[in-house]
Amino acid sequence: MDIISMRSLSKDNVTSLIELTEKIESGSISLDISGHLVALLFFEPSTRTAFSFDSAIKRLGGQTIIMQETKSSSVQKGESFADTIKTVSQYADAIVIRSAIEGAARFASEIVDIPVINAGDGANQHPTQTLLDLYTIKKQQKTVENRKVAIVGDLRYGRAVYSLVYGLAMFNAELYLISPEHLKIRAYVRHDLDTMGIKYHESEDISAVLDKVDVMYVTRIQRERFAGQYEYEKVKDSYQITRSMVESASLKNNFTLLHPLPRVNEITTDVDSLPCAHYFAQAKNGMYMRQAIIASLLGAV
Repeated sequence: MDIISMRSLSKDNVTSLIELTEKIESGSISLDISGHLVALLFFEPSTRTAFSFDSAIKRLGGQTIIMQETKSSSVQKGESFADTIKTVSQYADAIVIRSAIEGAARFASEIVDIPVINAGDGANQHPTQTLLDLYTIKKQQKTVENRKVAIVGDLRYGRAVYSLVYGLAMFNAELYLISPEHLKIRAYVRHDLDTMGIKYHESEDISAVLDKVDVMYVTRIQRERFAGQYEYEKVKDSYQITRSMVESASLKNNFTLLHPLPRVNEITTDVDSLPCAHYFAQAKNGMYMRQAIIASLLGAV
């Protein structure tokens, strides 16, 4: 089995991983992958994802070999992507891969016979991020079913967004998609949501939904996607969560604020100490979820 896209996982797959993650975090189960080695191939920069996979594997007793970008690899000599993946598969029991190229992880999974995990491919998918996000929502909300979730920021190019939308759809979430007009979610996703019968709303206004949702998932407005600095400046502060905004809103008692990180200015640092802010705990949850994923794929469960 590979973890390439949320669309290739079933609800049962996701639920099983969440349940296993709960057991791992609580310490009620002890898993061991000693003797196994996992290759972490990061063709583009990563902090949280690379570190959490590395930590997860080592806490399970496994070992890692790591490529961070391509400066010290044979890619610099002109080696093809396929040859790099095939070569690494001779040494490792599984491969975790991040690439700027959409579809890279799926291609890798088709040319090797060991498990491949997509750690982000361009603006396409980031399934392990969504799995840890769903686990975080379950912890804070007690259930993922039928939650009202606002997703805020760059909905057109954010790979975490695409995986999350499909993950939440499995649990019949009602979605509030908040973004600038030209960063709205892509048309094919709206079509898929319509086909699945998922209720969703599109808006450019955060304040209009704050008191309606159980979860707000904030992502970075990517300056590089704007035609000019002026256009970016017009919207950047409209998509900023501040302490005063949170404290003045009539929030639900269980309101949960999440962010996949890194952040720029979309959540001010004075929000960090509020009880609704769970984005750093969310990052830690990534280690537990990735332990569950690796253990499952390597047959340690």
